[in-house]
Amino acid sequence: MKPIILLFTLVIIVSSCQKSSTGGGSVPVAASTLLNYSYGADPLQKMDIYLPEGRSTATTKLLIMVHGGAWTQGDKSEFTPYVDTLKRRLPGYAIININYRLATGTINFFPTQEQDMKAAVDLIYSKRAEWLISDKFVLLGGSAGGHLVALQAYKYSSPSIKAVIDYFGPTELVDMYNNPPTPLIPILLTQILGGTPATKASLYQSSSPLNFVTAQSAPTLIFHGGTDIVVSPSQSVLLKTKLTTMGVVNQYYFYPTEPHGFTAATMTDTFDKIGTFLTAYVN
Repeated sequence: MKPIILLFTLVIIVSSCQKSSTGGGSVPVAASTLLNYSYGADPLQKMDIYLPEGRSTATTKLLIMVHGGAWTQGDKSEFTPYVDTLKRRLPGYAIININYRLATGTINFFPTQEQDMKAAVDLIYSKRAEWLISDKFVLLGGSAGGHLVALQAYKYSSPSIKAVIDYFGPTELVDMYNNPPTPLIPILLTQILGGTPATKASLYQSSSPLNFVTAQSAPTLIFHGGTDIVVSPSQSVLLKTKLTTMGVVNQYYFYPTEPHGFTAATMTDTFDKIGTFLTAYVN
């Protein structure tokens, strides 16, 4: 009898293992939200992390969002209302929404914001195994955030960024200074960078995403409004032209009547285009 009992027990164990390995008896990884997760010592160096159910290091792509505000104001909460919409449109994606230190006129001059962006991305990359996400990172930013995501993606080769989504971000700061849509822009840039293109030439050059576009740059989706009086549409045209010249996949959508900040209907249209773009170019 004992050999028969042992054989029966072995059959049950093997059957259970087979069920688990095929997912029949497995429990999916639960969704998880981590709010105000620190990536640095400053209170502004925080990010909100939204990890989907059933994620894995092999399949779960990541969308990182960066707010605007002329590098001097704004907060990640501005993008919070879009998190659920993006979850529905990008099923299976993890989403991270970050803050960064803001320039005040006396501290946090550029490249502080660039350095924060790099620090956040590097920390996220190091946490892939813990958070069960892949290395397929997509960056999305609006205005100053668009500038920061483009600078991160084009300037730094590691980690490699798979796509950039740029909402009306500055791309070439010398041109932005010399051809401003409003006289306030040169004043702002002088404050943020601590000088003019004549006195801070190297910093203006190193802070302009356009200068780092190569043939290996990430596919880029660009949105801009025709009545924008903060960042001229010419900034996006410069980027599109450079990307096209270098043979980089890009799409540029121009909304003639939109200001600096889109209406709800236009945002819906951009979300549709984001879904199509990422499906095509982030695999």
